[in-house]
Amino acid sequence: MMKREPYTDGYALITGATGGLGKAFAHTLAKRGARLILTGRSEEKLIALKNELLTKYAVSEVLYFAADLADEAGRGALMSQIKAKACAIRLLVNAAGADVQKPFAEYTQEKLIFQTRVNFEAAVSLCRFAYENRAARLEIINIASVSGLYPMPYFALYSATKSALTSFSVALREEWKKDNVAVTAILPGAMPTRADIKEQIKGQGLWGKLAAKSPESVAEYSLKAVRKNKRKAIVGFWNKLMRVGTAILPQSWKLRFIAKRWSKIKKDAF
Repeated sequence: MMKREPYTDGYALITGATGGLGKAFAHTLAKRGARLILTGRSEEKLIALKNELLTKYAVSEVLYFAADLADEAGRGALMSQIKAKACAIRLLVNAAGADVQKPFAEYTQEKLIFQTRVNFEAAVSLCRFAYENRAARLEIINIASVSGLYPMPYFALYSATKSALTSFSVALREEWKKDNVAVTAILPGAMPTRADIKEQIKGQGLWGKLAAKSPESVAEYSLKAVRKNKRKAIVGFWNKLMRVGTAILPQSWKLRFIAKRWSKIKKDAF
């Protein structure tokens, strides 16, 4: 049985900590007694999460810093605050993400910059920060997506940013493995975190039910994967099967299928 790493020789930094997956990571790590640094846009939600974790678990320390990761100045302030506390980063979980989905022509310049920065630029920036301020060992979990496996019409920017994050993570792992740094890209499918996503999963019928995974199971799987220093890991048997089963299909077929399906769905919760 694999040892359950407590991460007590440094801090676990979680972005998007008040979202469904980020919160699952916070609870999973708090159970193990990890010292936590939580960040998200809402200070009120961060305070509530901190109090919840301290009440439920024997966690020694929970720090929080509100920050908008799409804003360069906000990211800089976050890094400065963490550095001022002299917190060595043992684990970085880049769970923050913006799953805006709509025709690209309907994006504003502000919205496309926001999604690109949150999904890719912020994660890359924090990887560099964590490396500079790492503990004796550093593990990095970058939450990508199975949506990044294919170009996705009507979900084009999201799938592109997640594909870029996967590629970056795989390359970074090779660069940094000599420095006792593990980097793993995690590719989950749909997770029932918000009402709109739950409705979308329900609309996919049996396949949606089989392929979806809870945030808690994704968090546990991710921690095991980075402990093994996997390059990338697709979460769930059915998502792995989809990847293998569609590999031989012509790109044009996949694009037509995706376009037909995703053109019917719009979401922008940010």
